[in-house]
Amino acid sequence: MEGPPVALFDSLKAAKPFFLLAGPNVIESEEHVLKMAKHIKGITTKLGIPLVFKSSFDKANRTSSKSFRGPGLEEGLKILEKVKATYDLPVVTDVHESHQCEAVGKVADIIQIPAFLCRQVQFEQRNFLQKTTTDLLVAAAKTGKIINIKKGQFCAPSVMVNSAEKIRLAGNPNVMVCERGTMFGYNDLIVDPRNFEWLRESNCPVVADITHALQQPAGRKLDGGGVASGGFRELIPCIARTSVAVGVDGIFMEVHDDPLNAPCDGPTQWPLRNLEELLEELLAIARITKGKKPFQIDLTPFQE
Repeated sequence: MEGPPVALFDSLKAAKPFFLLAGPNVIESEEHVLKMAKHIKGITTKLGIPLVFKSSFDKANRTSSKSFRGPGLEEGLKILEKVKATYDLPVVTDVHESHQCEAVGKVADIIQIPAFLCRQVQFEQRNFLQKTTTDLLVAAAKTGKIINIKKGQFCAPSVMVNSAEKIRLAGNPNVMVCERGTMFGYNDLIVDPRNFEWLRESNCPVVADITHALQQPAGRKLDGGGVASGGFRELIPCIARTSVAVGVDGIFMEVHDDPLNAPCDGPTQWPLRNLEELLEELLAIARITKGKKPFQIDLTPFQE
């Protein structure tokens, strides 16, 4: 694989102390996405953090059939292409079906595999959904773009070794893995910091999703009936501090200028007005931690 994907992948791997994947959860309008890209780029440029702008053209894994899903593939990609051209930014977006990969690969610099769609990878030949999931990973890999695979909420970190290897076996070495919490009881997730260490066994950059990790699936009742995802926005700094202290390579976070009125995942989108302050703190933590270096443990008896 030659060309821009390799250059971007190498620059993200070399980012000190981390890179950022950030933007609104879903494309609401061209005007809104361009506004968000402008402001987030301004902040990250000031702080010296490599940025990949994130937004989804379709949120297919919704709690409720009434939930806002976005503009769809064709219109969404046009808007993301305008973000790239206007602000000279790489972009990342999700795919849900194999047939989307070719079109998305013509625009996106990073293709993201949602957490729900990595779940059958470990059950090869034992589940009728395996072929669909494998086909999605292979189709994404064959675009040559960077692939960011989110760990399923119900998977052990060791599963991601297999997921990353499927991308490599399809001829694409540009793969990252992303922690986004693990199912814990009813409608709850928990982030186990040990996973960041174990995910390194996949031999690729490790990303921490600090916003989806705080979702409460089906945890919020809607006024018009039905349910939607809730979440603990106030704990985003806690998960973010933990992630950079452990030494992740990248941070994934969803950011919104008006999260209380966001049409999708509002409770776990970080307010744009607080983004710079949080990133400054994370930079300070990351610059003093030894999280990226294995701690040398001396087990010889201590002598006075």
